[in-house]
Amino acid sequence: MLTIRIATPADAELIAEMSRQTFYDTFAVYNTKENMDLFMNNTFTTEALIKEVGEPGNIFLLAHDDNEPVGYARMRENNNPPELSDLPAMEIARIYSVTTSIGKGVGKLLMRQCIDIAKAKNKKAVWLGVWEQNQRAIDFYTKWGFEKFGDHVFLLGNDPQNDWLMKKTIV
Repeated sequence: MLTIRIATPADAELIAEMSRQTFYDTFAVYNTKENMDLFMNNTFTTEALIKEVGEPGNIFLLAHDDNEPVGYARMRENNNPPELSDLPAMEIARIYSVTTSIGKGVGKLLMRQCIDIAKAKNKKAVWLGVWEQNQRAIDFYTKWGFEKFGDHVFLLGNDPQNDWLMKKTIV
């Protein structure tokens, strides 16, 4: 049975391990080893990821299938891009599922919880960035009612990549 709970600082190491593994599993095939290594070793370090869990304005959700961790989401407040102006919104900075659980409802459950949290905080929208070549993720977000509203550069190692900014208005 899938469950979601708010992560605590005690979960930081687990989240860091899942972050690195899911990111690598998803994107290594599309990038050079050099750029993946540079990104993973300079930007996506275990220490940096552990630090994120305790930072103010961050909310981490952990998904479990029975007792097995199968995914997580990271939400951030106060990080809106200029295109959203003064719109009360929250960013869904990450929504990751371990490879063996993709297609089993983990993303759906995490997304529902993210939207519920944003509603509870009286936000009018949720937004995220997604690599323009990650069609599976774009299709998932589109099904949830997200629409593209801009883009920005995401530097993976030495490779500048284009991310779409997508938002969903919530009521």
